[in-house]
This record gives sequence, C-alpha cells and structure tokens, in this order.
Amino acid sequence: MFTHLVWLIPLLPLIGFLINGLGRNVLPKGAVGFIGSTVVLLSFIVSIGIFTELNESTVKSTVFPLFDWIQVGNLRIPFSFQIDPLSSIMLLIVTGIGFLIHVYSIGYMHHDVGFAKFFAYLNLFVFFMLLLVLGSNYVVMFIGWEGVGLCSYLLIGFWFSNPSYASAAKKAFVMNRIGDLGFLIGIFLIFSMFKSLEFSAVFSQAANLAPNNNIIVLITILLFIGATGKSAQIPLFTWLPDAMAGPTPVSALIHAATMVTAGIYMIARSNILFTLAPFTLNIISIIGIATALLAATIAITQTDIKKVLAYSTVSQLGYMFLGLGVGAYTGAFFHVITHAFFKALLFLGAGSVIHAVSNEQDMRNMGGLSSKLKITYVTMLIGTIAISGIPPFAGFFSKDEILAHAYEHNKVLWVLGVIGAMFTSFYMFRMLFLTFSRKFRGTKEQEDHLHESPASMTFPLIALAILSILGGFIGVPEALHGNHWLAKFLEPVFYASSTKAHEVVALDHNTEYALMSVSVIGAVIAAVIAYVRYAKNGHVPVPDTADRGALASLSYNKYYIDELYDFVIAKPLNWLSGFFYRIMDKTVIDGIVNGFGRIASEASKGLRLLQTGNIGFYIFMMIAGIVALLAYGFLNI
Repeated sequence: MFTHLVWLIPLLPLIGFLINGLGRNVLPKGAVGFIGSTVVLLSFIVSIGIFTELNESTVKSTVFPLFDWIQVGNLRIPFSFQIDPLSSIMLLIVTGIGFLIHVYSIGYMHHDVGFAKFFAYLNLFVFFMLLLVLGSNYVVMFIGWEGVGLCSYLLIGFWFSNPSYASAAKKAFVMNRIGDLGFLIGIFLIFSMFKSLEFSAVFSQAANLAPNNNIIVLITILLFIGATGKSAQIPLFTWLPDAMAGPTPVSALIHAATMVTAGIYMIARSNILFTLAPFTLNIISIIGIATALLAATIAITQTDIKKVLAYSTVSQLGYMFLGLGVGAYTGAFFHVITHAFFKALLFLGAGSVIHAVSNEQDMRNMGGLSSKLKITYVTMLIGTIAISGIPPFAGFFSKDEILAHAYEHNKVLWVLGVIGAMFTSFYMFRMLFLTFSRKFRGTKEQEDHLHESPASMTFPLIALAILSILGGFIGVPEALHGNHWLAKFLEPVFYASSTKAHEVVALDHNTEYALMSVSVIGAVIAAVIAYVRYAKNGHVPVPDTADRGALASLSYNKYYIDELYDFVIAKPLNWLSGFFYRIMDKTVIDGIVNGFGRIASEASKGLRLLQTGNIGFYIFMMIAGIVALLAYGFLNI
C-alpha cells in the first residue's frame, strides 16, 4: 500500500515550499512552522510504511516510473523512483531527522524576519534530497544533487547582509561545481559505455565485467571527484567549515546529517562499479584517512564551537570514505546512519548553547553552563560519547566496523584510523568541557540571560540523544553476540560487489575483541587527557593575539590551506582575468568594435557632404549615375 505512495514523499515538501514561499508575506509564523514541519512529518510516515513493507517483502527492489522524460535517439531517461533497502533507509534519515530539525527551527528562528523564507528553503532542500536518494537513474540523482547544492547556497548565505556569510555561500557553490563537473563527465562516460543511465541496466551489465577495466576506473575516479566536492574531502573540503555561516539548523540538516553524505550514498549506490576498480578504491581509502586526520588535527585547536563540529564532520566523512575504500560498504553506510544521529544532535546542542549565550560562539567565553542548560548538557554529553566511539553508544559499532575492515585491508590504515579516533575523542571532550565545566567566562549581561531553550528545541535534542544511544544496535557484530541486522537488510544492494570482491579472511573473535579494546582504550585515554586539561585544571585557549607555538598555530590557522589556495589558484586566475580584461577585452575586442564604429562615423562624415540641398547638384549626380550605368552595360557586351 505505502510503496505505491512513494511519489508523495518528495511531493509533500515541494508543496510546503510553494505554500510558504508564495505566502511568506501573509502567513503567520505559527502557520509557516506548522506547514513546513507537517509536510516533512507526513513524508516520514509514508517512508516508515515503505520501509516496513520492504522489510517484510521478498522483493527487495522496485522501480516506479512516473512519466517518460527524455527520449533522444538511443537515450531514454524516465523520471522514475527506486525503492530498495539503501534508499528506504536514506528516506528515513532525510525525513525523520529533517522533521526534528524543522521543529527545532520553529524555536531557533522565531525572531528572524526571514522566518517563512527559511522554512521554504528547508522544504525545498528536503525535496531535492529526496529526489537524490529516490532516483532510479543517474540523471534524476544529478537533479537532486544540483538541487541540494542550490539550497545549500541559499541557506549558507541566508543572512546575506553580512559580507563574510555571502562569501561563504559563494565559496561553497563554486567548490561544489568543481566536483559536480567530474560527476557529470562520469555520467556521460557511463552512458557511452553502457548505453543506459538506469541503475538496474548499468549495474547488471557491470556485474559481467572483469576488474580493472580502464573505462570503469576512469568513470569511478570521476564519480569520486564529484563525491569529494559534495562530501568535503581533500582537496575540496575547505567550503564546509566556512558553511557554518548559515543558521545552526542548516548546519545540522545539510552539513551534518544529509547533504554531505550524498557522496557516500552515490558511491554506495554504485558499489559494483567501484568494486571493479581496486585502483580507485585505494585512492578513496587514502584520501579518506588523510582527510580524517587533517580535519581532526585542525579541530583540536579551534575555539568556535561550530567550527569544531564542522571539522569533526569533515573528519567523520573521511572515516566513511575509508570504509568505502576498503570495501566496507555496509560499515560506511552504517556510519552514515549513526553520524546523522549524533552529529545532528551536537549541532543542535551547539545551537541551543549559542541561543542561551546571546549568539556567542567562542568557547573561551562560555563555561559553567551544565547547571543552567541541563537538558542541552546531558544530550550533548551523550552525543560526545557516541562520536568518540565509546560503547555501547551508536558511534562505537559503526566506527569499529570500519576499523576492522581497515585492519583486514591494510594495517597502516588501521593504525591511522585509531589515531584519528583518539583525536576525535580529545577534541570533542575538549569542546564539552570548555563549554559546560567550571565557571562562566562570558559577560555579566550574558550570564544574567542564561536559560534553557524552549521545548521546540529541547524535544529534538532528546529524540536524537535516544537515537545516539540505541542507533548502533542495528549493527551489532557476531563477535558481540549480535546478528548485524543492517548487513542482512542491505545485502541485496551489495551482493554483486561481495561476489566480485577478492575474498577476505574474516577476523576471528579474539582479534576483533583486541581491536575493539585498543580503539576504546585510546578514546577513553584521550577523553581523560581532555578532562584533566580543560575541566580539572581549567585551561582556556589563549587569545588570538597570543603566541601559540608553531604546531598549534598551524592547526589553529587550518594549515593555511585557504591562503595556499588563494595564492596558487585564486590570485593567478584573478591576474589572468585582469590581463584579459585590460589587453584582450578593452584593447583588442573593444578596439575592433570601436574601430568599426569610427570607420562608419568617418565614412558618414564624407558621405553627408553629398546631401547639399542643391537641386542642380542632385540632377548632375543623377545624370552621372545614368552615364555610369550605360558605361557598365557597354563594357559588359
């Protein structure tokens, strides 16, 4: 029953966008918040129904064509949706967490003059994200892909009157276009090779190919370039920290739970192609672990609470790519799920803190908030434990699965992964203790106005905290007496890849226990170090004007990567464009155009002398013309 209503899932948020967008100047805020949240809730209810029916059915993949869309020669692209285990889970994430963030936004954005416009943009984002995960072919996916990029631009620059926020929006838009070009060229090559862009047709043909096909390797590299842009991996990751210029609900929905995982979803969806390209998988694993470590070492010195979470997101996305690169498609997608829970929780918790301290984001001006913001503190503590990979919270199970596959694949990757996990635990507990422990370090005016957020903001925090505690139990490994429900549910999506992949010897339980112990002990040690330094000893990061030391300064200034890009790419391009403007545009092109204008002007000055107004002169010219015509005719006889 619900499966046949799949078209309603994206349609409802689109209707919400139209109502709130067109009625933004007349609808009261209460109606706007109710409409914007309700349409996403209804989509979530339909998604639950579809998930339940799919879980109970023997048919694990169904394509629903809505209408014929593009038909040119051999190219036929229907506008159709695909329901399978992968898309059904993504539907739950997008609509479920999307609903909680919409509810949160009612309280967080209540005093903003652009309240209705904000909800319209959120609804539009959800619509495009649902298209991305529902599309049964690469073109429908690409429409959603570009749509969420547009909405990201609109929401990052929502407070566009601030020039730095507007610049952050433009930066995100431009850097994403670089990756999108790679994705688009990859789509062209897929059609060239398989004569179709439908997932079912492409993947069934690919399953019959041998590994290391050169065209497949090129296709997967291009698709991965697209993923590096959307999912903020080296070298296209610097837009994500700047994207924190948007309102906090935007950071939670787009830049933590949904849009930035689009690259992981696309690779997971195309798993058979990537399995046929081991070279590409090695690149993905190297880029993934490098991104995870780079972002983690930047996060340990940041003082802006949202910047810490932003670099944490980049680092966790690196872990997901590490999982994809070592062939742990289920593990990587498992981390997508758990990360959506605890990172959305942490961002919304940060928003609650910012709301309480009068829009202050510098943790050096916080502290002592645990007694004033009890719900926010407890829920953020749960999120911090979860992301640190400490059992039995959600992050432990998904991160452990990725690290276990990394150990099977390459011991060096595992060691680097454990080091990254320790960094994660350290900077997250550092953030927690700087924000909530000891005494308040802000102004007296801020302290007088400290208060817990309203119910519309704390309810999503509590719901996400529960998910951050229980979410990992969908993937309990056999070593811990579980049956890994998620792996069994996703098996139809990844089956072809598992049969194509090189056989990997499964770890014995004792080895798994040892790997888990090392990871957990490392995370606990890092948390204790953070506690001693920031809670017990009360250390506060030095002011921006103080000397931090060479390594700390490198980390705090993000290794000057933005400055490097500006020097190596932006400035040469600006100089080249200036050169073309001065020489080619103004001198050559304008010279040619203006030259024709001067020629016409000078010629007209001479010709206008023929218009004397003298009738005798006109008769003379007429006779001269007749004579010229007669002479011409005579000479051509």
